[in-house]
Amino acid sequence: MTKIQSSPQKQILFNAFDMNCVGHINHGLWTHPRDQSYRFNELSYWTELAQTLEKGLFDGLFIADITGVYDVYQNGIDLTLKESIQLPSHDPSTLVSAMAAVTQHLGFGITVNLSYESPYQFARRFASLDHLTQGRLGWNIVTGYLDSAARLVGQQGLKDHDLRYEQAEEFLELCYKFWEGSWENDAVIQDKLNRIFTDPSKVHAIHHQGEFYNSHGVFQVSPSVQRTPVLYQAGASPKGLQFATRHAEAMFIGGDTAEKIASQTQKIRQLAHSHGRDGTAIKLFAGITVVTAETDQQAQEKLQEYIRYASPEAGIAHFSSSIGTDLGHLKDEDAILYKKTNSIVSVNERFKENKVTLADLKAQHVLGGRYPLFVGSGATVAQQLIEFIDISGLDGFNLARTVAPESHQDFIRYVIPELQQRGRYKTAYAEGSLRHKLFNAGDHLPHSHPAHHFRCPSSNQDTQQSNLISIHQHSA
Repeated sequence: MTKIQSSPQKQILFNAFDMNCVGHINHGLWTHPRDQSYRFNELSYWTELAQTLEKGLFDGLFIADITGVYDVYQNGIDLTLKESIQLPSHDPSTLVSAMAAVTQHLGFGITVNLSYESPYQFARRFASLDHLTQGRLGWNIVTGYLDSAARLVGQQGLKDHDLRYEQAEEFLELCYKFWEGSWENDAVIQDKLNRIFTDPSKVHAIHHQGEFYNSHGVFQVSPSVQRTPVLYQAGASPKGLQFATRHAEAMFIGGDTAEKIASQTQKIRQLAHSHGRDGTAIKLFAGITVVTAETDQQAQEKLQEYIRYASPEAGIAHFSSSIGTDLGHLKDEDAILYKKTNSIVSVNERFKENKVTLADLKAQHVLGGRYPLFVGSGATVAQQLIEFIDISGLDGFNLARTVAPESHQDFIRYVIPELQQRGRYKTAYAEGSLRHKLFNAGDHLPHSHPAHHFRCPSSNQDTQQSNLISIHQHSA
């Protein structure tokens, strides 16, 4: 296997991948006697997790979310309810302030579906959270793929896939105007003597009249540490890739082998370059599942224990909604036929190219989820992850939980020390915002990012100077 990374000592980034629900990716494991995911509606569950992750020097906690329910499998939600397949699920943004209060460095990547949001109210909420976290906030941009979501918010059905991305372009443009263009960096002066909290000459009204949104007036939130939160995206369709490589600072890539992912990483970096961005300006992550223990044999035994509680069928039900096709009527030997739907294009496309049976799919969902599975001692898993990174060209992983909270505790206990010994994982956090930790280039988006075009004319120089000051402070 050919390694494509030029630096053998490239440090690996890690996000814990979770959701404000019981069953997230690896379905059925909520039934395990040691699993505590039923506590997801308790604040202490999340503050304890945040503290655990910070002890393990995780870069971030990435919290997924959906609007709607999985109702495609067997044309209903009975299994979704019985197995708690992301139902019930709660708003992820409600967790951020509490977790930020008990940590200093951990980043928070929060998923919000822009299709059902008001740009102004969303931008205000996230700017407020960036203030409260002192610049540790990220936004995972999604456009939705469930008909059930559209019906819940009063629409007839899901909008056309490409139209959703056209709406997303305008949504981001308006958010950039709010975050980057309404307040200059030094507008807030807090001059008690002269009774001037904000200099009126440095606050500007936004005037936007577009195809999907209209907005006129001053943004209510003064500039936060990052101004714009770190932008995550997972677009893999042609339209989604164009969108993501224009806007995203981090992307999530699907794939079951390092070789397959390598072709995607190369394509993404080339597309970013075509938009005038450095290919390395996008951090690339893949979802994984890890089962680890003190020895390889103990890890294999733990895997077999987990398998007894997992639900491959629940994984198939989740997958059915991802592709917009009911797989509940198929027999194990039946091939899954491609059918054009309005759901996740990149997931559905695989059935055009390869014959995949329902039995194949169930085998991939041995733990109820379809992410690449790494099993072994800390040393074994660490070596596997390093090889995967070096072959694929990824920057890091989104680590899905199995049994909560022990799967993250096991990873921190067994795998992270091995990665550190090999020089592939940090031994301390860098200072500064989430963006600076990821890119070591200041708190604000660079001038090569499209948000630059929406900044106050007098703030561009200020922003450049602010980044330079930030770089100096963080490296001091």
